[in-house]
Amino acid sequence: MRSKLVLTALALVVAAGAISLSGAAPLAVDDPADSPSIVGTYKLVSRDLPDGTTVTPPDIAGMVTFTDEYRNFNVYWRAGEGHASISYVARYSLSDEEYSETAIYFMANDPMSGSRPTYDLSGPSGNSPVQMTDDGMKIDLPLWNEPVVVFSGDKMTATREGEFVDHWEKVK
Repeated sequence: MRSKLVLTALALVVAAGAISLSGAAPLAVDDPADSPSIVGTYKLVSRDLPDGTTVTPPDIAGMVTFTDEYRNFNVYWRAGEGHASISYVARYSLSDEEYSETAIYFMANDPMSGSRPTYDLSGPSGNSPVQMTDDGMKIDLPLWNEPVVVFSGDKMTATREGEFVDHWEKVK
């Protein structure tokens, strides 16, 4: 019986090789290389304000990591005489047409608003179209009034019109 299993496995290997050598298309599932990828960790390097000011660390700090299916986002900035921060974890999916996201955890701390830190564990979901460009992609993130992000090579730019432009670089 064992020799039959070995022979069957060997026959499958030989058949696969024959198909490959014949030029026939191999059996395959969707190739992940065909889908856009934003996987990696990005560090916030600067923020441009509408008045022309550029804010850099230590007055601003941030990291965002995209795995194959999760996003972990943390950002801090000085707000007037205080400090503000956002922390966010979500599950996401990305195709060349759509970005979808389901929040797992969201926390915002903005003392300038006069409120205490807010937490949301309700798990809202949203999606938005992806615009592919010659050098990257543009995503209007669907939840929490986030800025529009553009991925280009090892850089990410997040723009909230009239408020700021954040410049992020992929950590290598």
